[in-house]
Amino acid sequence: MQFDDDANLDTSQVQDERGGRIPGGGYTIGGGIVGLLALLAGLFFGIGPEELGLSGTQGQGQQPRSSASTDAQVSQNCRTGKDANTREDCRIVAVVNSAQSFWSQELARQGTTYTPASTVLFSNRTNTACGAATSAVGPFYCPGDRKVYLDLGFFDELRSKFGASGGPFAQAYVVAHEYGHHIQNLTGTLNRAQDRRTGANSNSVKVELQADCYAGVWARHATSTPEKSTGRPLLKQLTQADIQDGLSAAAAVGDDRIQEKFQGRVTPESWTHGSAAQRQQWFTTGYRTGDMRQCDTFR
Repeated sequence: MQFDDDANLDTSQVQDERGGRIPGGGYTIGGGIVGLLALLAGLFFGIGPEELGLSGTQGQGQQPRSSASTDAQVSQNCRTGKDANTREDCRIVAVVNSAQSFWSQELARQGTTYTPASTVLFSNRTNTACGAATSAVGPFYCPGDRKVYLDLGFFDELRSKFGASGGPFAQAYVVAHEYGHHIQNLTGTLNRAQDRRTGANSNSVKVELQADCYAGVWARHATSTPEKSTGRPLLKQLTQADIQDGLSAAAAVGDDRIQEKFQGRVTPESWTHGSAAQRQQWFTTGYRTGDMRQCDTFR
């Protein structure tokens, strides 16, 4: 996975709140692996805590609050594609830029306007329009404020605790999946998950698998989508080994793999995201076809 060294990164698309303090409280979800075990039916690569009934809040539609912001980290350190090739946080900026560039152009081709979504980098816990959350819930998209939330420490856990092979594209897959939820929010599909039902054939699973498919669609076009500022793709190279890293990440967070690992049995009736095989299948469908119309998991 290689970015154009000379490309300029747009750091305005990423809010860096790492090191910021969340004042005042609000309920939070338990941290670390204990919190994760409590959230097996929850939120990995999913939508915000409130949408799944997993978080106490301080009122409907509350806004993120932080007494300290460290946006200077990414704005100062993440200026070019070369930075994205050497720093993890800059790589996230580049993936966000690439995903939003692609979806802006793709929706325009379909006569739809794309509304940008920021990614918020945080440490340990954060408040969102979907409620308070900690790193234990994993990366998520909040439709209330149209933002993606990510603690970079998750990528270490993805490899060490969940057995994914890791690699830069595993990280890119996670981010692209969340932007798949943003596309669902813009097109109205995300509403289908609001019934909060679980199970292998639930709308929740279908929404998550569609987001995997959309991640694959982005990956298919990422190396050919020109940036407005340069006329060249921000992502120059994506190898088959990169795709395998993405598929490894998709499988690692399949409901069956997580349940088997942490509770010793598989219970499909409580699935919220789909099996390892399903997640790989739908990412592959998106990547193979490059056509978001082929991502209709509800058929």
